[in-house]
Amino acid sequence: MTTDTRIPGADPQLFEGRPLADPTESLYDQGLKFDVETLLDRRGVLKLIGLSGLGGGLMLAGCAPGTGSSASGTAASTGAASASATAGASCDVIPEETAGPFPGDGSNGPDVLSESGVVRKDIRSSFGSSSGTAEGVPLTIHLAILDASNGCAPINGAAVYIWHCDREGRYSLYSNGVTDQNYLRGVQEAGSDGVVKFTSIFPACYQGRWPHIHFEVYKSLAAASGNANRIATSQVALPEDACKTVYATSGYEQSVQNLSQVSLERDMVFGDDGAVHELGTVSGTVSGGLTVELAVPVKTA
Repeated sequence: MTTDTRIPGADPQLFEGRPLADPTESLYDQGLKFDVETLLDRRGVLKLIGLSGLGGGLMLAGCAPGTGSSASGTAASTGAASASATAGASCDVIPEETAGPFPGDGSNGPDVLSESGVVRKDIRSSFGSSSGTAEGVPLTIHLAILDASNGCAPINGAAVYIWHCDREGRYSLYSNGVTDQNYLRGVQEAGSDGVVKFTSIFPACYQGRWPHIHFEVYKSLAAASGNANRIATSQVALPEDACKTVYATSGYEQSVQNLSQVSLERDMVFGDDGAVHELGTVSGTVSGGLTVELAVPVKTA
């Protein structure tokens, strides 16, 4: 049963002066368009009081990511140490990859993009009428969305939908045991630096695939309401040393065996070029949390 979060005594058909898309439903079920309008209205207020623009972000010296690496024994990334991690001499467009069988974007069954609450930074827990939290080693995900059609300039206002499997290798909405969950899925809007940031957990290695994170890029948050509007679909490959470090911890036991049976070179997605442009750079520690970063140049024209 979904809890109605509207204010008691208020007009049941209005929220902050705006008509609800469906007055019979909770605020959590008004759809992405309603979420976007609410976000934009509140951002306008924040600008008036000088509270917007709090982001930091990746410092990019170039566009094409270099070789991914892990610094699992160092301090966690601050988000400003990405010049060497994600920069390169060229501005190669991120390879287009499959969204896989579990996208949750409406192209194969469930569609979280139409649900209110999907715009969020922390994707570890389910939202709306679902409840449940994905357990695992904390992972912060930083993607820098860059305009390959404009010298790899950051794309202010771009949106990213991200999803990946849980510690057991299951995808919410699809896999047995978690079809009633929608965790590890969410949308974020890039700031002026082009960076989107998510708080998540390190995904498992499941049979037949190298450990990875799926994402779709949209020109704007409003465009992210439908998968037909995406301008790029790709995946982040996770470095082997980071995977081995994480999978040595409790809860990831099956991933140890699965990782030993796959490689980047033989992977069905990354095997064509060894994930040259998709291999993320990982820093941090298992105890303090890890961060993965990747520059994502996309074509906008």
